[in-house]
Amino acid sequence: MVSNRPASLDRALFWFRRDLRLDDNAGLYHALKSARAVHCVFVFDREILDALPAKADRRVEFIWHSVAQLKSALEQAGGGLHVLHDTARTAVPRLAIALNADAVFTNGDYEPAARARDGAVAAALSREGIAFHAFKDTVIFEKDEVLTQAGKPFSVFTPYKNAWLKALTDFHLQAYPVAKYARHLARTPSTPPMPALASLGFVRTNLQALTPCGMHGAQDLLRDFATRIDAYREARDFPAVKGVSYLSVHNRFGTVSIRQLASLAHAESLRKANPGAATWLSELIWRDFYFQILWHHPRVATSAFRPEYDAIRWDNDAALFAAWCEARTGYPIVDAAMRQLNQTGYMHNRLRMVVASFLTKDLLIDWRWGERYFAQHLNDFDLAANNGGWQWAASTGCDAQPYFRIFNPVSQSERFDPRGKFIRRYLPELAQVDDKCIHAPWTMPPLQQQASGVAIGRDYPAPVVDHAAQREKALAMYKDAKGDG
Repeated sequence: MVSNRPASLDRALFWFRRDLRLDDNAGLYHALKSARAVHCVFVFDREILDALPAKADRRVEFIWHSVAQLKSALEQAGGGLHVLHDTARTAVPRLAIALNADAVFTNGDYEPAARARDGAVAAALSREGIAFHAFKDTVIFEKDEVLTQAGKPFSVFTPYKNAWLKALTDFHLQAYPVAKYARHLARTPSTPPMPALASLGFVRTNLQALTPCGMHGAQDLLRDFATRIDAYREARDFPAVKGVSYLSVHNRFGTVSIRQLASLAHAESLRKANPGAATWLSELIWRDFYFQILWHHPRVATSAFRPEYDAIRWDNDAALFAAWCEARTGYPIVDAAMRQLNQTGYMHNRLRMVVASFLTKDLLIDWRWGERYFAQHLNDFDLAANNGGWQWAASTGCDAQPYFRIFNPVSQSERFDPRGKFIRRYLPELAQVDDKCIHAPWTMPPLQQQASGVAIGRDYPAPVVDHAAQREKALAMYKDAKGDG
């Protein structure tokens, strides 16, 4: 998101949002380069926080720790950070006026609600003669930067990826040298201390035992992943293996730069044609792809990308949905994945596909129900990626899995957790079940259940549905919506 930057300003305000880092920050760089004094602000936005259903929210705690790191880094660099607990759309213009700022700088956001908020802020600033400048920082390519030869947005990933790679130059991966202009940071000695987490209305969780926070945590994880990136393509699908980067929450809140990630992936993919790095780069391109889908088609936030699938007559059985949410489906790989999500706020990407397919095509429940549940519980929740992933699994989205390809949860379990190591981690009641039966424990005869210390229906639930029967119902449901029945 590029905005015309004025040549010289006396004073500016930089508004941090999903870019909680000092280094390689596009909007901050442009603010520092444009103004003689740059104040900085972060708002714990009541418009967002007050709508959260739970006060033990790992995402809020992650943001809190990351903002604390950012504040310290700014102070060490000679500046400071206003940290507000307020409604951003009114607080930012109010602060800009109080500081006598000539302009507010920020980095762009592509979600419909964020676009509406930014429009309101820009309008309020304009009435006071204050400019509003937003820059591209969250993605490598945005909006209309990568289009088809006909000048239209892509709706199929592989052609988009090819065009993305063709358009990529060293410039797109170059870091913004924020430190070069750090002398323009304005000190804010009179600001109140950062609000405590409790004063925001939230309590501490188990987050810090699960993932490092902030800019420093992101760099620690990235250094570790750089030593494992060669094996990414083979290891990424196995939830019991340390195969993925674990950087998704950092990517979501911008405690690491997308340019740094893409630069590493691109450089490593060229080095001896590294397939692991090339696969990871492809995942980062998927992220850009879903952002541009949301930008060009904001209706996908609530509707199917393929409108014919809005006609699907979902069963939407509330009891089955509760069993899915509470890890009581009787399918171990599904239940283990849901326990991982509920206990940690994280779910392995392969398992996200498995549980989403199970909800929509085994339980016949609207993908939007699952999408909302993920939105409430995922530490790395990002509307564009979450929506894209759910619509892919439900076969309602762009370049989605065909509706007749339905994951068999037992086969997926056998293939990607063959020894049941992941299942046993999150379903300790199945710890003594042998490797063969752990994927479908209801197949054990009574004596084997007794020997394994688990009685199906008592210690662990029997399957809530029969996969084969539900598969046939799902096929008929999709055919009926398409008019193929």
